[in-house]
Amino acid sequence: MQSRRHFIRWSALSLPLLSFRKAFAKRSAVTKPIVVSTWDSGLPVNAVAWKVLKQPNGRALDAVEAGARSIEDTVNCCVGLGGNPDRDGKVTLDACIMDDKFNCGSVMALQHIKHPISVARKVMENTPHVQLVGDGALQFALESGFQKEPDTLSADAEKTYKEWLKKSEYKPIINIEQQQSKGQKTKGGPFAPNFFDDGTPNHDTMGTIAMDAAGNLSGACTTSGMAFKMHGRVGDSPIIGSGLYVDNEVGAATGSGQGEEVIRVAGTHLIVEMMRMGKSPEEACKIAVERIVKINPTKAKDFQVGFIAINKQGEYGAYSIHHGFNYSVTHTDDGGKVFMAKSVFPKK
Repeated sequence: MQSRRHFIRWSALSLPLLSFRKAFAKRSAVTKPIVVSTWDSGLPVNAVAWKVLKQPNGRALDAVEAGARSIEDTVNCCVGLGGNPDRDGKVTLDACIMDDKFNCGSVMALQHIKHPISVARKVMENTPHVQLVGDGALQFALESGFQKEPDTLSADAEKTYKEWLKKSEYKPIINIEQQQSKGQKTKGGPFAPNFFDDGTPNHDTMGTIAMDAAGNLSGACTTSGMAFKMHGRVGDSPIIGSGLYVDNEVGAATGSGQGEEVIRVAGTHLIVEMMRMGKSPEEACKIAVERIVKINPTKAKDFQVGFIAINKQGEYGAYSIHHGFNYSVTHTDDGGKVFMAKSVFPKK
């Protein structure tokens, strides 16, 4: 009888363990190297990062920096010095970077510097600090050899700003479906998250996370922030744990959208912790998104947030508040693919 009881007890205890092992085995295949970026505009960013990753001993840290620099080099409305200005007509940039050893660096409200992501890396590697802001960040950049760029708006940004000044109203709205139905492809990608009434993209972020052939993770995030924001406003993008987080034992996450809402839940840190508990990247992103929506479901109908994540098994996933958030994945020489994230609110 004792033997039979022992057998039944062991069987009952072992079933969950066996199920866990089976599930783990199913998800154990590692895809590496791999790079994932927000939006379809992340495909050319991934292509630059991939050139680094496929080299012998190519590091994820170098790859994500190179990818971020590539989009900072372009003239677009949402990233780099060509981005839309704040209410005072000034372009201020935010960026952060994080490696596989919890080293991280960030710059906020940085002006006149073309590559804020590289300044952020210098902060990480050459200072005892994590974050530098405003004039202090600019002073550090100049002392580190970065060139001060002219304080002029790009042609597109100047046109947009002059149009905005006619009313000076800050009323960003989600206009994803209208953009798609008109067939208009914005410079932030065809599914850029928030728009003003005239169809001008309000904000966007290029977030990139990667795992190299050695299995090490890193991430980078760069943006010019919300168009026509209050001077000095900083969103989630340069905040470690909000716009970007990397834990080399677990995974990495970044995102795009209305930064204030991401900051409220420390979004990317939450996602990594959910992956630590065994959630897939998509499940973890979903939990973070749903937590944002739960704060104020009515308000959440008027803004977008989307997250992407990868784990140590090379799995990737994403989730957003509204339909329309897409992301780019590259792990072979085929040029990468764009996927549409699942969302809380479906396509209308």
